[in-house]
Amino acid sequence: MRRNTGRLLRGIALLSAVALGATACGGSDDGSTDEAVSASDVQAALKKGGTVTVWAWEPTLKTVAADFEKKYPKVKINLVGERSGDKHYTALSNAISAEKGVPDVAQVEYFAVNQYALGKGLTDLAPFGAGKLASRYTPGPWNAVSEDEAVYGLPMDSGPMAMFYNKKVFDKYEIAVPATWDEYVDAARKLHKADPKVYIANDAGDAGFTTSMLWQAGARPYKVDGTDVKIDFGGAEAKRYTDTWQQLIDEKLLAPVNGWTDEWYKGLGDGTIATLTTGAWMPANFVSGVPNAAGDWRAAPMPAWTEGDKASAENGGSSLTLPSLGRNKELAYAFVEYANSGDGVQTRVEQGAFPATKAELQSADFQSTKFDYLGGQEANKIFAESAANVASDWSYLPFQQYANSVFHDTVGKAYVSGTTLADGLKAWQDASVKYAEEQGFTVEK
Repeated sequence: MRRNTGRLLRGIALLSAVALGATACGGSDDGSTDEAVSASDVQAALKKGGTVTVWAWEPTLKTVAADFEKKYPKVKINLVGERSGDKHYTALSNAISAEKGVPDVAQVEYFAVNQYALGKGLTDLAPFGAGKLASRYTPGPWNAVSEDEAVYGLPMDSGPMAMFYNKKVFDKYEIAVPATWDEYVDAARKLHKADPKVYIANDAGDAGFTTSMLWQAGARPYKVDGTDVKIDFGGAEAKRYTDTWQQLIDEKLLAPVNGWTDEWYKGLGDGTIATLTTGAWMPANFVSGVPNAAGDWRAAPMPAWTEGDKASAENGGSSLTLPSLGRNKELAYAFVEYANSGDGVQTRVEQGAFPATKAELQSADFQSTKFDYLGGQEANKIFAESAANVASDWSYLPFQQYANSVFHDTVGKAYVSGTTLADGLKAWQDASVKYAEEQGFTVEK
């Protein structure tokens, strides 16, 4: 990732309130550290003590912070966790732009890391020795936080995808669990024919789900090299997805319901939404959001595009980063490494977080965990295999939040009008290219 972006990307700091951190950090400071920071430097900082301000909404970090303070009594972790999503990024971007009130540690989702890093908003952690931790993580999360030799955060969790299905509904209508997406379409038809109130899934158009599906299908619509980008939703791999999913849209086999709404929870609970293909972090949300369906649901591998193919994709997940303008870098790094590579990982797993670290994913204790909600299923075996089969060459745009914000005005039309999904993706491509050119990126044609 080239970092010759100072003047060019200062304009991106003026994006709308939901703009992410492709913002200049002032002067020529790009957050990099020219000299290596040794383990003894970090230990000296821990011995001296101080305060580390952490902006993160992930709930298990409360316990991790408390444990860290017990281990290092002179260190205070000031955990600010009341914001999430756009509000979190708005506050972070505003602080970076104002060069005031920037936290020492910030949670940044994988899709946004590139944008903050390109804008020189994140500290390169390679001088701290973070690069040596690469082998500890699964490919998808590590690829999201690193570029060449630079490391812009440590993965906190991951979202390898699986298909959750309502076994009670499938058994009632004698539907076989689909192993391929073609079988999935057939299952959708059978379910809806058997009961017009039952849909194979909900989908009213979601940018994150769409990009994950393209990822699994082998499409690579985004190529990024510093300020050079290519955006192309054409190609056989993307067509594989649009041709299949268009059948579900045309035949009205998808519930026109947005995720995380009351209607969505109701559908998951009463069986009218029969599957959910999403990240492995979902079980805890089933427990809290759909308690009445405990025992009805199971997990299965994500359906394949070709029979026998094991390719998967990520959906969701975050890293912990060190903003360039944050202070107490040694203490901040110590906390991030503890939380995402050290003892904090197991603490978070025990509280229901889904790890990005291979050791936890491959451990017998983790894989043999029985999910009461899923009928006692040892679902982590499925999730861990999915994580191992995520291709590591996926890239997000350095303005992915903006691209996602115009998804409903482009691809979203395919769900509510005669626009095809393929045409919607082309419109999304055109809108993203236009924005990239306006912001000064070089767009490969």
